[in-house]
Amino acid sequence: MKLLFIHQNFPGQFAHVAPELARQGHQVVTLGISNSGQQWPGVTQLLHKPQLRPGDSSGSDTNAREWAAKLVRGESAARAMLQLRQQGFAPDVVVAHPGWGEALYIRDVFPACRLITYAEYYYGSDGGDTSFDPEFDAIPPSFEALQRLRLKNTHLLHALSICNEALSPTQFQRSRHPAVYQDRIRVIHDGVDTDLLQPDAAASITLAQPGAVAPITLTRRDEVISFVARNLEPYRGYHCFMRALPKLLQLRPQARVVIVGGDEVSYGAAAPAGTSWKQRFLDEVKGDIDLQRVHFVGRVPHVQLRKLMQVASVHTYLTYPFVLSWSMLEAMSQGCLVVGSRTAPVEEVIEHGHNGLLVDFFDTQALADTVADALAQGTALNGLRTAARQTVIERYDLQRHCLPAMLRFIAG
Repeated sequence: MKLLFIHQNFPGQFAHVAPELARQGHQVVTLGISNSGQQWPGVTQLLHKPQLRPGDSSGSDTNAREWAAKLVRGESAARAMLQLRQQGFAPDVVVAHPGWGEALYIRDVFPACRLITYAEYYYGSDGGDTSFDPEFDAIPPSFEALQRLRLKNTHLLHALSICNEALSPTQFQRSRHPAVYQDRIRVIHDGVDTDLLQPDAAASITLAQPGAVAPITLTRRDEVISFVARNLEPYRGYHCFMRALPKLLQLRPQARVVIVGGDEVSYGAAAPAGTSWKQRFLDEVKGDIDLQRVHFVGRVPHVQLRKLMQVASVHTYLTYPFVLSWSMLEAMSQGCLVVGSRTAPVEEVIEHGHNGLLVDFFDTQALADTVADALAQGTALNGLRTAARQTVIERYDLQRHCLPAMLRFIAG
């Protein structure tokens, strides 16, 4: 079988399935704007280079600029696919993430292929991220905001209309899509390597300590609270977490907080000019917290992230009703006690009092009290930690469940 995987930053969600198909002897080609630099035997990785034309990025209309960028990406990917076709490569299956426009013209180049698109998220439907947070979103949304949502979904609807089947990692994400298309969307999670991501009572992590010459080493004997996001921003509840810290650190005077994440924006609006969300909400509380016990470590290699989850006494995960982060499931796989937001993507995985604890996304006092109580109870909550790992093993395990299901799905 010949397969083409398309993702702007390969491998993305295809990190396990594409190499496995190549290992099984299938011909696997990938196409993206960038890749991780990692190589897999039998996987041919190609890059395309979108080129903005004069006028594509000009003007003050943000919607027009964003749509033009998607068109340019689609055209660039199509040119690369045409070149593949001219070289004699005709894929039996194309698996594409359409989120940035690359899937727009797949059918025009490979009309006979079986096309599977990754239905990651559809914006604007009830119960989702739109107007969830009144601090940043008008309720009801303005007409201009509704226009932006309409355009953000245009290329996603196009992908659903041309695909044979689609793929979502969670039931919540599938449910965001228009009902008319949900029957063609299969739910299979990308998978969690539970063999690699295991508890380790002997784990430790060394961090630079603000204002100190020597770094500090944390182990399971310490009270460690972790918070992880690709970028520190409202969509992942960074503002709520920071607002909970004054009370939390007061309640637990020995606790240390390790915050992982960058200063950029992954989702939603950017911070006001001249600042970042990270700095804005740190400035809001820094006079009321002991900064010697709060460690901002930026983005860290995955091996360091694993150590942090193994050391953490409590992992706090907050999110708008949006895409579920891999980090929450990875923390659970390593037997970490998660205190999560009572929002739909989290509730799909965590049952309060069974395999974790849930609080209202906006209730910062409840968040502080819940984390502090979990720290106070310590090993008495080991049953929740054990159940958390078991949940991931039973429902999201990479090798035993998700990857085999993905391979069967792609094979048709």
